[in-house]
Amino acid sequence: MQSFVMALRSIGANKMRAVLTMLGIIIGVMALVVLVSLVNGATDSVTTAVSDMGTSLVTVTISDDKGKPIRLSDLDEWTKEPGIGLISARSSSTVVGKHDANYDSVTVYGTTPSYYQIQGLQLSLGRWLKSSDQKNAAYVCVLNEAAADELIGYTDCVGQTITLNGVQFTVVGVLEENEDSLTSVLTSGMLMAYIPYSSLIRLTDSVSNDVTTFYISAAEGSTVDAAADAMEKILMERFDEDDDAFDVDASNMLEEAMNKVTSTLSLLLGGIAGISLVVGGIGIMNIMMVTVTERTREIGIRKAIGASRGNILTQFLMEAVVLCMIGCGLGIFLSWAILQVVSTVTVSAGITFSLNMGVVGLAVAFCFLIGVVFGLYPANKAAKMKPIDALHYGG
Repeated sequence: MQSFVMALRSIGANKMRAVLTMLGIIIGVMALVVLVSLVNGATDSVTTAVSDMGTSLVTVTISDDKGKPIRLSDLDEWTKEPGIGLISARSSSTVVGKHDANYDSVTVYGTTPSYYQIQGLQLSLGRWLKSSDQKNAAYVCVLNEAAADELIGYTDCVGQTITLNGVQFTVVGVLEENEDSLTSVLTSGMLMAYIPYSSLIRLTDSVSNDVTTFYISAAEGSTVDAAADAMEKILMERFDEDDDAFDVDASNMLEEAMNKVTSTLSLLLGGIAGISLVVGGIGIMNIMMVTVTERTREIGIRKAIGASRGNILTQFLMEAVVLCMIGCGLGIFLSWAILQVVSTVTVSAGITFSLNMGVVGLAVAFCFLIGVVFGLYPANKAAKMKPIDALHYGG
């Protein structure tokens, strides 16, 4: 404690020099904390955006059913399995859509009610497909905006009828073009109609009762990988342990790729900030060497009246550590202030930044280590001085 008080007094006696000495540590801490916190904040925003784009699902494709075809009833049964949330079949066919004198090629998707939630779709008008539509093979459809504009001429078309391959369908809903949805991005400009899976079987001969493609969402509190593992286990049992008969694709790869990129970026920026802290440590070592030289006579007097080598070592080492930790504290405070300002500017974009306490802890530990490492040589030099030589210096 006495060494700590003496260190504070020594720093206070040369305030300007102490501030300039700590500047390297302050800048290094700010670089480390601010940059990594900004990357983490951006990562959270990107991860949320990627999740909203509907990429967190499992796609299952059956290539060989081994004489055990999958039916819609099987999908309903599998939703009871742990880790699996919703399941929806989907098949597609290209048909001619017509309304009055307008006609064009339309991609028709036969699906089930849960497809809407799994894919994260949004309606601008009307409703989505119901279980009763699927059960009764009803001739109802949901159009995307491109199909509504091209065939009917306007999007407020709920209740209108169109023909698909000569069969009349009633429009019960219109999908909203969500630019944040990966599905909308990939299908931009396509004319699409969604109808019950059972209705597609009746509409075209190319689709049968056998389900060959379906989508799965994870159960609440579970993960996409867990859902994929559960489905793979089910299919392995069904198809006699032949993993070539099916493909289970956990489509969170985009999210994982973004996490890898941002993790690498955090390490890179952290390394650059670490170099800044080392440079700051060299500055502290330099000023401590000057301090030892200036206080050589004081060291001689202290040793002459009984101070041990350990006392002198502790005194100067404590001063170096205190310098580092004060600089670290100031750097953390300024980092917090900068992040508050940045968050205020970016709050309208839905992005907020906050101090990453893990990085703050790392900065504190690194600064303490720098204080010890770069303060040890000057402190040891002071501790090894002989009293007679120290008293003679400047005498």
